[in-house]
Amino acid sequence: MTGDHWGYGIEDGPSVWHKTYPIAQGNRQSPIDIVPHQASCDPSLGPIVLNYDHCTSMNIANNGHSVIVEFDDTDDRVVIQGGPLDNPYKLKQFHFHWGGKGCHGSEHTVAGNSYASELHLVHWNAVKYGTFEEAATAPDGLAVLGIFLETGDDHRWLNMITDALYMVKFKGSVTDFEGFNPMCLLPSSLDYWTYLGSLTTPPLYESVVWIILREPIMVSEKQLSKFRMLLLTEEEEDQRIHMENNFRPPQPLNGRKVLNLCVSEGGIIQANV
Repeated sequence: MTGDHWGYGIEDGPSVWHKTYPIAQGNRQSPIDIVPHQASCDPSLGPIVLNYDHCTSMNIANNGHSVIVEFDDTDDRVVIQGGPLDNPYKLKQFHFHWGGKGCHGSEHTVAGNSYASELHLVHWNAVKYGTFEEAATAPDGLAVLGIFLETGDDHRWLNMITDALYMVKFKGSVTDFEGFNPMCLLPSSLDYWTYLGSLTTPPLYESVVWIILREPIMVSEKQLSKFRMLLLTEEEEDQRIHMENNFRPPQPLNGRKVLNLCVSEGGIIQANV
């Protein structure tokens, strides 16, 4: 799902993606600005359930657009289900989006406000589709769990990732990264917003059920700075271009509904009652 003909600069960034990928101007594009008081409470929505107990991370890579941790998705043990999903979706990979120093870098915004970074856990519908590539083009093919990162204290578990980044500094580099379970990156609450959208990078397929967690996790500026040490360029290139501001700005909602769990005043989930 990555090509070399796009990026985040003036000449190859989100404002010109539509020239190569016309779907960029489609009706179901992501990310969006989530306006909490305009989100609809849906009594039919239940909580999301994450079965990450048997997570098998395989490698960490720099694909020239982000840093990606890939998982073994050959069995059905590592899945997300519940919430807006009709069946379990298998975890394929997670990656991050971030800004420059002192800048915001999340893709989704909340009431117009950005976060420092955004983590995307990408899952695919293996019940209906035979491969991840096939699922990525289907309207219900992917489910992406989005988590906001807010600047504050050090996140102890994120260090496992930031400590490995020096090994994938250059574009195209990949190294073993086994035994990491992303459960440790989840906030304490799994309360969420959900809507139908797209990939936020080319080819921008409109195939994603988005599940955006409302509660951010806290990370330090020092940890974020390690992401900015990654390079958009390959080792043999003379130029050294740092990877930062690798996010797409919010896209028009085009009449789509953003839904959320029904929560009582006491904070107890009232869905499916």
